[in-house]
Amino acid sequence: MHAQKELDTRGLNCPLPILKAKKALADMRSGEVLKVMSTDPGSMRDFQAFARQTGNELVEQETLADEFIHFLRRR
Repeated sequence: MHAQKELDTRGLNCPLPILKAKKALADMRSGEVLKVMSTDPGSMRDFQAFARQTGNELVEQETLADEFIHFLRRR
């Protein structure tokens, strides 16, 4: 999936990946996609909850080895 912006939060634990994603999304236009790379296993459920609470769309999530990739579309 093509993303307009990428955010590397590998090595950071909750809530930092969510906080950094929130800040990045604030600087993006509606409809743009943010790719977030994380090593925190809890980020899978954290980003699902974040999307529900903020109205941003969680387009896709994938697990590659010990990394978790999240794609969020700005509302």
